[in-house]
Amino acid sequence: MKRRFLVFSLTLLLVFSLMTNVAAQSYTFVVTNEVVQVFWNSDGTVSLDYLLSFQNDEGAHVIDFVDLGLPPDYDFNSITADVSGDPLTISTDFQGTGSGVAVDMGSYAIQPGQNGTLHVVVGSISNMLYPDTVDKTLASGEFAPAYWNTAHGVTTLTVIFHLPPGITPEQPKWHSPVLASYGDWTGNADPQTSIDDQGRITYTWQSSSASGSVQYTFGLSLPRTSIPPNAVYKPSFWETLGINPNTLFSWCICGFFILMFLGMPILGVINEKKRKMKYLPPKISIEGHGIKRGLTAVEAAILMETPLDKVMTMILFGVVKKGAATVITKDPLKLELVQPLPEDLHDYEKDFLKAFSDPNVLPKKGLQAMTINLVKAVGDKMKGFSQKESVDYYKTIMERAWVQIEAAGTPEVKSDLYEKSLEWTMLDNNYDERTRRVFTGPVFIPIWWGHYDPTYRSSGSTLSPKVGTGIPSMSSGRSMNSVPGSTFAASVITGVQNFSSKVLGSVGTFTSGVSSSTNPIPKPTSSVSYRGGGGGGGHSCACACACAGCACACAGGGR
Repeated sequence: MKRRFLVFSLTLLLVFSLMTNVAAQSYTFVVTNEVVQVFWNSDGTVSLDYLLSFQNDEGAHVIDFVDLGLPPDYDFNSITADVSGDPLTISTDFQGTGSGVAVDMGSYAIQPGQNGTLHVVVGSISNMLYPDTVDKTLASGEFAPAYWNTAHGVTTLTVIFHLPPGITPEQPKWHSPVLASYGDWTGNADPQTSIDDQGRITYTWQSSSASGSVQYTFGLSLPRTSIPPNAVYKPSFWETLGINPNTLFSWCICGFFILMFLGMPILGVINEKKRKMKYLPPKISIEGHGIKRGLTAVEAAILMETPLDKVMTMILFGVVKKGAATVITKDPLKLELVQPLPEDLHDYEKDFLKAFSDPNVLPKKGLQAMTINLVKAVGDKMKGFSQKESVDYYKTIMERAWVQIEAAGTPEVKSDLYEKSLEWTMLDNNYDERTRRVFTGPVFIPIWWGHYDPTYRSSGSTLSPKVGTGIPSMSSGRSMNSVPGSTFAASVITGVQNFSSKVLGSVGTFTSGVSSSTNPIPKPTSSVSYRGGGGGGGHSCACACACAGCACACAGGGR
């Protein structure tokens, strides 16, 4: 029994010793600080300046080498590394997956439980810029700072882009790190802009709670005029598809992609057209709780993303009903404004009238600014409320209005109900068809209708075609005379069509101008990057891609 116990004890001791020894040989550390300056040069190349601070764990392997993953087209002879100015040796003995270099820490190896700082400069990397898939006048590039899978803890990460000289602030675009990263970026989504000591524009992203083991990708788009034409990499057809034609398998993939891409351009055009018509900012779709009551019909229309030509007509009806304006001509649309304006106008109604205040200026630009402000105001009102529940609520109001109008027993009652609920009924997607179907008999038109449709002018209790140029004063109620329902329905429906063709021009173009401000296209970030494993004093990955579907081969593996 004593011999067995002794053997068992020695075995446990041996196993524990082996486990301790293995643990001591593992690379594990904290990247306390990482600052990388990325210089996008006027010749199309990129230069990097890394300042890396490591805190090696107690009992971990000495950090004797640091593997630094790099984009594949780097100039090895342009790379230098140092610790406090003392040079270190660079080698191609990179132990990661993909491309990169190894920095031999030599006598500056970071012992377990100690801190150390490494400075690396990469003088030139080519093929970093690709054609921008959104704007042909731009070239796009992306960069992912070094990261290590063997790292843990919190890293203060600072990424500074230095743009080519001579670029003005409005020319370039930055790509959101939130959309481009594999991990959740906890720093500023919008970079801080400044000017460096060389007069170059800088974009700075920083996070004090980043992870040293996560890849974050940052990008930008530059005007092509700021770099030589040959600096923009032009991938071949096969490179664009990511196909190797040397194998039968690749040819099969090629055939698959060709078939798939036949429908992609058409689908892309359809989806892009639909996206341009979506002018609500994404934050409104973030679900809150409960219904937001008290919105006007126009504000409800914005919440439902009703086509903007219909929204404009709703506002026009509103200002005419309130006696703030009279339509003088419909083609082109000209309004005569009342001064002073009524006190019960909404802000968007005031902005609407302001857009028509100068007869020498087309109202389209002012209407776009009005719509942008209106969308933002609705977004503010919807904070904390459920968009879905609210939309359902206002659809119920719309449907109830139609039911009451359709159930009216006499033309007089039907006309009165329609006048009171005119804007709400316009929320219906089938508004045109339903209006024609409901108004088949005689319709008693409101007296104010003559201020909207110049064809008719109300005078006293009669309604007749326009015979003079005098405009009667605004009054309430309805005309004692009736017109055929089809005539009235046509006047209502063509009002929307006229507003679209005569004022807004292309509704799609007008809406796109609004959505570019309220729901802008995400910055181009279409690249594919692969995360690697750790090793060698902490392997790293740094990729550069662009909006051309390129693939970054990141560092991986270990020593």
